[in-house]
Amino acid sequence: MKRFASLSAAVVLSLSVFVTPVLAALEAGSQAPNFTLQGALAGKPLTFSLQQALQKGPLVLYFFPAAFSKGCNIEANAFAKATDDFNKLGASVVGVTAGNVEQVDEFSKKECRDKFTVAADPGAKVAAKYQTLMQLNGKTLSGRTSFVIAPDGKILLSFTDRNPETHIQKTMAAVKQYADSHS
Repeated sequence: MKRFASLSAAVVLSLSVFVTPVLAALEAGSQAPNFTLQGALAGKPLTFSLQQALQKGPLVLYFFPAAFSKGCNIEANAFAKATDDFNKLGASVVGVTAGNVEQVDEFSKKECRDKFTVAADPGAKVAAKYQTLMQLNGKTLSGRTSFVIAPDGKILLSFTDRNPETHIQKTMAAVKQYADSHS
């Protein structure tokens, strides 16, 4: 039993070496850094601009580590399922990844189900501005953080959690609160 406990501790320690958060995400109340990235919607390439998106209403901006990984697939599927509800409240959704950026076109079709834009963040430059970075096997990736941004660029919600399923609930609540206070 003692050998198993030390083995488990070694496994936990080694995992913490491979996946480590680098920064704490920008907080609610902060001004969202502006950015423009290449991405895709329904597999079709496009240029995503935060400034242009905010002209249409609030934005759910979620960062995820890598397309086609288990947790990121779960999260993308859940955001795809909720996108129509976000749209009814006047909000749009965009996912941003610094991992396997060459696959965002395919990811936008398969896992995002043609519902929302996915943008590539090569080198995690935008993720760094939002202070949501993590290290995985020596690579810097975007951490799993969701933001809700008001049309004036103010961050209404900043939520970091490795559990992909909680992000939809938290962002939907923030969007509803914004919609209720602006109707």
